Order: sequence, then structure tokens, then C-alpha cells
Amino acid sequence: MELTVNGARAYCYTGGKAFDASRPTVVFIHGVLHDHSVWILQSRYMANHGWNVLAVDLPGHCRSAGEAPSSVEEAADFIVALLDAAGVEKAALVGHSWGSLIALEAASRMPQRVTHLVLVGTAFPMKVSPVLIETSLADPEKAIHMISVFSRSTLAPPPSALGPGTWVWGTSKALNRRVLRSNPKVNVFHRGFVACDIYANGENAMEKVACPVLFLLGAQDQMTHPKAAQALIEKARATGKRFEVHAMAVGHHQMNEAPDETLFALKRFLTAR
Repeated sequence: MELTVNGARAYCYTGGKAFDASRPTVVFIHGVLHDHSVWILQSRYMANHGWNVLAVDLPGHCRSAGEAPSSVEEAADFIVALLDAAGVEKAALVGHSWGSLIALEAASRMPQRVTHLVLVGTAFPMKVSPVLIETSLADPEKAIHMISVFSRSTLAPPPSALGPGTWVWGTSKALNRRVLRSNPKVNVFHRGFVACDIYANGENAMEKVACPVLFLLGAQDQMTHPKAAQALIEKARATGKRFEVHAMAVGHHQMNEAPDETLFALKRFLTAR
């Protein structure tokens, strides 16, 4: 599905189902050097079980045109504009890593429109190693190897990601390279990492969120360690929100290292009354 958002083409994967404004909507937001495809199991399941799915390629990434966001705030503005362009009054937001910060910021800007907020592999502040930021610019291939080492807890997850025995190390690296090369004008790797590193509004944003929040964390995550999510969890608790924390024995890519567990937690949270 293609929409025009802020004057540029925006691509959203709909899980193979036609968009139907009468159904509830869930928006999936990817992280740095990713695109809509990282949500393949979760997006297809939700689309086939009564939901509209908008698994977006952020601007300047893969099939979406426009200027790649240089901050979490810019990307959150895009999500708000995306819902307007799709004619969606209310939606659940699900974001991974950088995408979790984007979802959080967007939810704080439209509290009456966001029904659920799911933060996967989140942290605040989401500080990135200066070495990794520098390497993402000077030697992206080396930086891709670095994040692969830091992100992964397994090389071949159980069934349902892309199929039994999927080599997540190789497929993830291939996706990283493809996303990087999709934008010859901007190094979206470096720009995305800087956006994570400089974002300072997380606790303020959480205070403004009005919907239930689910934290999906990886116990073996070396990119965004579960301890780094505590500031947001404590802010949710202090402001009286309904929230849940679900920790899995995996690394930073919960969607394909623990695809079924991620899906079941997401499904239960989105459908709970």
C-alpha cells in the first residue's frame, strides 16, 4: 500500500490484506537499518485476524521516498501524518529499538488516538557507543558486523520467523546492507544511530501517553539491555499507567529470534479488554 505523506511516497506493508477503515489498526515501526519486513510474522498474523496493518518503511528507507528522519521527533511527526493520510482515527503503535522511541514520541503527541503502545527492545536514554556511531559512518560494513554480534543470541531460531532453521545472522546482515544502499544520498545507518543517541524526551513523552503500554525486552540484549528500559518503566508506574513487562531469553531482535513468543505477547496485549 502506498500513501502520500508530507508530499512524498510512503510504503506500508498491509500483511496481504486490503485496508479496511472499519477494522482496528496497528502500525509497526522498524528500527535502524531495517524496514517493514522485520515484522513479517506479526504483521501477517494480525492482518489475517481482524486488524488493519501498516508496517511502514520510514522515509528515505527502501520503498518510501522523502528525507530520512534525523531525529525521533521528525520520525514521530511522520507517523502522525501517516495516520492522517490513511484516514485512521485511532491505532495501536508497535515499535522496535529506534522505532520504539518513535512510537513513544508519536503516542505522546496524540494521546487520544493511540489505543496501545508496544515498545520492543527499548531503552531510554538510548545512548549509542561513540565508536559505533563513528564506524557506522566511516566503515558501515564493519559496523554491520558489530551490531550483528551485539544483537544476536541465536543463529537459527525456532520455526515461524521465515521458516524452520532460518539463518538470522545472514538474513539480517543482508537486510542491513539493502537498507543502507536503498538511499544513496544519506547514510541512514549513521543518521538513525545519532537520532537514537540524541533523543532526550523519553520520560516526558511517557508521562503524556494515555494508553496501556507493553515492554517487550530481551534478557540477552546487548544493544538495549533490559536495565536501560527501567527509566521508562518507572515513569509509567509513577504516572499510574496500565503497563506490562515481558522479558524473553533472547537478544535485540525479538521479532525473529522469538517470533512466536513475541507474537503471542503482542496478540494478548492488543486484544485484552
